[in-house]
Amino acid sequence: GNQTSAAYYAPNQTSTHSKERSYRFDRDALLREKKGYWMVRRAQDIFFSLLALIVLAIPMAIVALVIWIDSPGASPIFSQDRVGRDGKIFKFYKFRSMVPNAEAKLQEVLAQNEMDGPVFKMKNDPRITRVGHFIRRTSIDELPQLVNILKGDMSIVGPRPALYNQYDLIEERDKYGANDVRPGLTGLAQVNGRDELEIEEKARLDGEYVKNLTFAMDLRCFFKTITYVFNREGVVEGGTGTLQQNQLEKKD
Repeated sequence: GNQTSAAYYAPNQTSTHSKERSYRFDRDALLREKKGYWMVRRAQDIFFSLLALIVLAIPMAIVALVIWIDSPGASPIFSQDRVGRDGKIFKFYKFRSMVPNAEAKLQEVLAQNEMDGPVFKMKNDPRITRVGHFIRRTSIDELPQLVNILKGDMSIVGPRPALYNQYDLIEERDKYGANDVRPGLTGLAQVNGRDELEIEEKARLDGEYVKNLTFAMDLRCFFKTITYVFNREGVVEGGTGTLQQNQLEKKD
């Protein structure tokens, strides 16, 4: 499963990572320098996530009901361990887009994985439900993350939260201090190629975002994300190669 016994991910505890450690940002200094920004941003996160949850409450309830009717046997909400600010593990929420026993069925399709590492990707994954294909393409599956934003696990804009076992991405981000801020619903990497990007480029863009924290940057990422969603490109989530999977699904 996606459980982990560690409450925090700490990739830089050994001497082999001393070089990467030297690149990390001082989050306390960053908080002091951008105190006004962080306070307003957190207020914005609370206000807009709460407003969205109120406005979308009925549509989200309908989506949950449709998921359950289409694929009964498990909660319409799927939770997963992700890496949050300072490497803290948190429960990340999505609408379930796969069959209830997807984890058990993974072994049946593992040989067809088109990716290296912990991220699984294959064309026409049989575990994805009919509704699942639709909510992935339209990014509706991401709406439960509004709860993560309201709770303070995430922000509206920031580096997308990595899976707890995506060690290559986590450690590469650590060079740029991108693990020292709240992860986001969308971010700079997501609007500049998303999972089409190599790990190194994705981490570099996440680091660029952290170095240039401004409301202008946040607005740019937010509105570009809306453009992608309305173009049915969706917000990529889950690791390198997911964009290609979505493109393949669109061609079917």
